[in-house]
Amino acid sequence: MNDLILDEIDRRLLDALQQDASLSNQALAEAVCVSPATCLRRVRRLRAAGLIERIIAIVDPIRLASALGHGLTAIVEINLERQDAQTLERFEQSLVAEEAVQQCWRVSPGPDFVAVIHIPDMPAYHALAQRRFTADAAVRHVRAFFAVHCAKFHPRLPVVADRAK
Repeated sequence: MNDLILDEIDRRLLDALQQDASLSNQALAEAVCVSPATCLRRVRRLRAAGLIERIIAIVDPIRLASALGHGLTAIVEINLERQDAQTLERFEQSLVAEEAVQQCWRVSPGPDFVAVIHIPDMPAYHALAQRRFTADAAVRHVRAFFAVHCAKFHPRLPVVADRAK
């Protein structure tokens, strides 16, 4: 993938797909001003190169919680007793195995991990904490923050230069 060079068309395609991946090939081609054949070929190339990891729907957690009658998001900092590669890898694998874990980051400095966890309710968080944090001898300290409001959630990565600057 290091040999892949992204030109302006590739960048515009990636930007457009990050904003609305449900566009048809025809609509995407029109949005970036290329032919449908060129668009399809380039998107396939970007997928093959691993730049487009997957195409998903982003579900609004507030509306989902309202529809289900529950929902809780926790941002959790985790410190381990040891930071050797094997301990970090083992803990990371145990955390990402949890369906409720939406994001798992190794960070530095500060805690060893930051996880974003979406669970139905506080008892579900408590059960996960018992399973992954309390029962794991490698975990030294956990600090959880429970989201009360999200002002912005936008997973879009900047790929096109901002021409307004």
